[in-house]
Amino acid sequence: MYFYKEQSQTEILQILLNMQPLKKEDISQEVFDLYDDYAHNKIDRRQFVEKLSLYAIGGLTVTSLLSFITPNYLDNLMVKPDDPNLDSGYITYQSPKGGGAIKGLLSKPDATKGKLPGIVVVHENRGLNPYIEDVGRRAALDGFISLAPDALSPLGGYPGNDDEGRTMQSKRDRNEMLEDFIAAFDYLKTMKTVMVILVWWAFVLVVGLPI
Repeated sequence: MYFYKEQSQTEILQILLNMQPLKKEDISQEVFDLYDDYAHNKIDRRQFVEKLSLYAIGGLTVTSLLSFITPNYLDNLMVKPDDPNLDSGYITYQSPKGGGAIKGLLSKPDATKGKLPGIVVVHENRGLNPYIEDVGRRAALDGFISLAPDALSPLGGYPGNDDEGRTMQSKRDRNEMLEDFIAAFDYLKTMKTVMVILVWWAFVLVVGLPI
C-alpha cells in the first residue's frame, strides 16, 4: 500500500484501522480513465487529485483510491531479476547525439548459442521503471536479446517512482531522447550474436530492421 503527502498521519492511521479489502468492482471505470490521463500527462497531479476526490465517497478515501490504482511493480514482476534462465544486467552505452552515457538493462537467454533477434524496449514517459525492466526480461525468456534504455540517465536515472520520473522526463529534449534509443539500436548492432533488431516502443512494435 502507498500513502501520499496529501494525507495527514491521522487519516492514514484511521485508514489502516478501518480498512476493508478494496476490489476493482468497487471503483468506477472513470477513476482508472482518470489515472490514465494523469499517467500520460494529459492532466497534472493537482488536477488529478482534485478530480479523484470526487470519487472519494461511500467509505472510499483519496488515499485508498490512489493506493489501489497506482501500479505496484515489484509485487507483480513476471520474471525475477535473478532468473537462472537469463543473463541480465545493466550496461552503459554512448549516445553522442543524445544524452551521452546511457544506462540500460541488457538481457539475453543464458548459454546463448548462435545468433538471436535483438529488441530495444523503449519506456514511456517515466523512465526505466521495474515494469519496463520486466518486459525486457520477458522478451529475453522468449528468445530475444533485449536492451531497455533509461532516457533519464543524463538526469540521474529513474528516481524510483513514476511521479518523479514523469517530471524528470518532461525536462529532456524529445529529439535527444530519440537519439538515445537510436544509439541503443546501434549498440545491439555491434553484438555478434544479434541478427535482427526490433524496436518495442511503449509496448507497440513499430519497426523491425535487418542488420
